[in-house]
Order: sequence, then structure tokens, then C-alpha cells
Amino acid sequence: YVYDAEERFRAQVIEPFIDSYARGETPNPCVRCNDHVKFDWLLDRARRLGAGELVTGHYARVERRDGRFRLLRAADASKDQSYFLHGLTQEELSMVRFPLGALTKAQVRAIARQRGLPNADKAESMEVCFVGTTPLREFLERHGVERARGEIVDMEGNVLGAHDGVHRFTVGQRRGIGSGFKLPLYVAALDAGRQRVVVGSREEAQRRDFRALEPSWVHARPVPGTCCEVQIRHRGKPLPAVLDPSGAQVEVKLLEPALGVAPGQSAVFYQGDEVLGGATIAGS
Repeated sequence: YVYDAEERFRAQVIEPFIDSYARGETPNPCVRCNDHVKFDWLLDRARRLGAGELVTGHYARVERRDGRFRLLRAADASKDQSYFLHGLTQEELSMVRFPLGALTKAQVRAIARQRGLPNADKAESMEVCFVGTTPLREFLERHGVERARGEIVDMEGNVLGAHDGVHRFTVGQRRGIGSGFKLPLYVAALDAGRQRVVVGSREEAQRRDFRALEPSWVHARPVPGTCCEVQIRHRGKPLPAVLDPSGAQVEVKLLEPALGVAPGQSAVFYQGDEVLGGATIAGS
């Protein structure tokens, strides 16, 4: 069977991606794709066909303990994709299978070579799939994000320079701000309403706590005061944290300051290799 998911993908992944950048956020399209296309729309079609399982090539593991499904990091830490899968529900986890989760990338390539598969040595791509090699700013501007002149200001609001659109920046960024300053400057915040890029020293751009919205929990909502590690970007270092979930949000207190806590990105919570859940980082 072949299904055309183009319209679904455009509405649920590409358009929210563009809108998020226009709001001064740094979105995560792979999470939305998993939540709204692969493990929602596609899984629904698998059920309609009477399929009992949906097998994908994601590097992650699923285990069942005490009657509940647990989502775990892959055996190959360098290829782990559990960060992108934190939104999977218990029902979805009961149907998915990740056979590559227990293997390393080298083992997978070796198996592919043994079987004569044409993509056994295919180069890996790190780009957003629908953006490709097009520069991100060019893609966004081609799809309606305004190239608007704005100010670069310090933490007190003093004007330091100018820019051509907040969508060209992300929180935590250092390059592209300009030169000639006494200290290295980092993007601390983006104000899309006023087209302002707020910059400061590394210490000023760091955060010790933040709020994340619309959390999803893999098997149970943690109690307030739960200790865990939080990953604020794919391949980011897991940071020790304490969670305080409350309704449609979760307060995250970091035990050490972190740079690059970017609104729009996913904050994914772990205890060891197990994914507790995740949420979308909100603005300060």
C-alpha cells in the first residue's frame, strides 16, 4: 500500500515550523512529524489494514514493565532518537517496534551489506528533510516569513546594532551578532513583536529554570519534586533538573545554569535511559 501524506505533513509539520520561526521560536519538526504523521496518521492507517504492529527504523527501545510500556534510549547512544519520540502514548507504544534500537549503526550497515541493500553505505543527512540544503533563512523567507529590519539590544535595552529578522537567530547563538564588543555576546531572547534580538554575556544568556507547555508523559505523570535529567535539544547534554508538573505545563529547575534554552524546542525528561516525557519550552 502507498499512502499520500503530503497534505497532512504540510499542515501538521511544515506550516507550524514556519509559523514558529516567525514568532521568534526554534521549533522541532521531527517531534511534530512523529506525533502527527508517523505515529498518528500512519498508525491509524495500519490499524485500518488490520496490522498488529508498525515497524520503523528509529533508534530507540520499548520495554514492558509492570503492565506499562517504557520508552528507552537506543543501545547506540550516538544515534539515539528517543528525544524525538517522547510524545508516544501507551497505545502507540503497544503497536510500534524499533528493531534497530538494540543495534549500533555499524551493525546495521554490516547487515545491510550482507543482504546487498543499495543504501548500505548511504551518507547520513543532518538537514531538516523538507528544507534540504537550502539555507534556512532563505527557505523561511521564501515561505512568507518577513525579512524585517530590527534592533539588536543589550539586557538593558541599549541598541547595539541591527538585523534583518528574528527568524535568523536562535536563543543561545553566538555567531552572527556582530563584532567589536568587549565580551562575546550570545542571544538571550527574541522579541518577534518588536523585532528585537536581545543579547548578553554568556552568564546573562543562561537560565536556571524555565517553563514548558503541553507536557506528555510516557507512562505516568511524575510527582512534584521529581529528580531527573532534561535534554533541551537533540544531542544536547542531559542536565540534572527537578520537575514540578501542574496541569498543562511543567516548571523545570536546573541544578546548573544552561545556555540555549530556546522557546519552541522540546525539553525531554529522562531517568537513566528511560524517557519520562517531554514538553515544549516556553518563552521567559
